[in-house]
Amino acid sequence: MVNQSPSHYTRGSIEVWDFIRDQQLNYHLGNAIKYICRAGYKSPTTKAEDLKKAIHYLENELQNTLSEDEPIRPSHTVSFSLWDYELDGEPDYATGFDR
Repeated sequence: MVNQSPSHYTRGSIEVWDFIRDQQLNYHLGNAIKYICRAGYKSPTTKAEDLKKAIHYLENELQNTLSEDEPIRPSHTVSFSLWDYELDGEPDYATGFDR
């Protein structure tokens, strides 16, 4: 069955799903690209909603990537990029300080 794609799917010289497949993007990244490319073109009133959906998929991908690459630290602690592994096991002198 051959379908005519709606105009918001066919803007530009390549359909978004063809680009996603060509770039071998996973589900979350592909959906983020889809919503970014189509934002506001189906209906101008849906642009903000489409961009929020793209952000949702990017945040999900980022969370998944972080959980694969490194243990997740609570947000109120020092990030891994600043953490000095040589001091592991040393006393935490700042524990009692007021914030």
